[in-house]
Amino acid sequence: MSYQESLKYLDSFIDYERFDTYQYQTSFRLSRVEGLLSRMGDPHKKFKGIHVAGTKGKGSTCAMVASILHGSGYSVGLYTSPHLNSVRERINIDGTDITEEEFSHLVSKWRKLLDDFKTKERDLSYFEVLTALAFSYFDERRVDFAVLETGMGGRLDATNVTEPLVCGITPISYEHTEKLGSTLTAIAREKAAIIKPGAHVVSAPQDQEARDVIRARCDETGASLYEVGRDITFRRESYDSDGQTFTIKGISKIYPILKIPFLGDHQLINGAVAVGIVESLTLSLFAVTEGAIRTGLASTRWPGRLEVVERQPTIVLDGAQNRRSAAALRTAIEKFFDYDRLILVIGVSKDKDIGGILDELLPIADELVITKARWPRAKDPERIKEAIPDGFNGRISLTLSAGEALSLAKGSAKKRDLILVTGSLYIVGEAREILTKELCEISV
Repeated sequence: MSYQESLKYLDSFIDYERFDTYQYQTSFRLSRVEGLLSRMGDPHKKFKGIHVAGTKGKGSTCAMVASILHGSGYSVGLYTSPHLNSVRERINIDGTDITEEEFSHLVSKWRKLLDDFKTKERDLSYFEVLTALAFSYFDERRVDFAVLETGMGGRLDATNVTEPLVCGITPISYEHTEKLGSTLTAIAREKAAIIKPGAHVVSAPQDQEARDVIRARCDETGASLYEVGRDITFRRESYDSDGQTFTIKGISKIYPILKIPFLGDHQLINGAVAVGIVESLTLSLFAVTEGAIRTGLASTRWPGRLEVVERQPTIVLDGAQNRRSAAALRTAIEKFFDYDRLILVIGVSKDKDIGGILDELLPIADELVITKARWPRAKDPERIKEAIPDGFNGRISLTLSAGEALSLAKGSAKKRDLILVTGSLYIVGEAREILTKELCEISV
């Protein structure tokens, strides 16, 4: 089976990422995933798990943890979602994405079982299959640790079949309210459900409602809770366009002048959570040195998050998908960048809070270019335009592709302007693919 045939086969399973007209509570069953994994030899029980849930910062935190553990000499699997350009990005070992050949091998190896299981479990989803394949790959490669990012929520997420040593909870805010619940308490309950008996838990600072849920879940399960802001603290030391340095007072020691190649206050929080997670592993007698923490943080790569891909004009990519993420992005843009005009290129999925995103970002924008990704759930540019609040006086343009939007924005920008591409990670991924291809062509 070729790589393209493997992709086509996976597309035969229900992909809930592509549409949102489904019932969350009835569409997912962990027993279904456990049944499939049992037939595969229970690969999820063969590695030590680190499981991370939250609304924003999950991927960055997972990437930092994986980088630190790899720097400590461990073999580390990293499973994240969604991807920017290739599904292979979701399955990574020691900083390297699964190859096309390895991906095809996995699908071919388990196709007969998947066909049989699909006949009995017609609702078996794309994400569930991909999660099972990732676990199988990690088992084949005999990784020491697997760092797992939840897809959506936590309680019913396919990754929640694991029994992790450490659980991380990044900042929780309103998202997928039609699926996870209309209150912060309800959303937090879904995400805190990844916390298992006896685990160590490291939580980012939370609104009181979410904090109460996390603390209650830890009390219920006997999990040990460490909170950033209480048990783990940090302060920024310096920053430039290449990243930031900060000092962390961790669970057991102080780590001075750590470097991360990311911008934004939120990334300092993610870094503190990552260090707390790794420190929790040392409490279980796994060796992780300060040098590994220092090197691992500095060498973490996580594209599409406040990523500068071009200069003169400056082009920044960031997948801010809700009001709180957009607010953090606005703060970072104002703090870390110097520019004359800001051209905002935005495309979002249908279920995102476009009103909240625009409320946060339009005040810093001089021009708005609305577009859409090649994605079934992409919101129509006309509908996005309808959400623009009164008072925005800048030029507004509607386009139907990332390529068209970038061409228009770059044609309008001068050298000291900033083009910010944001909203959906899918539009960010498409823009990144176009821009990196252009840079490769220029270098040749």
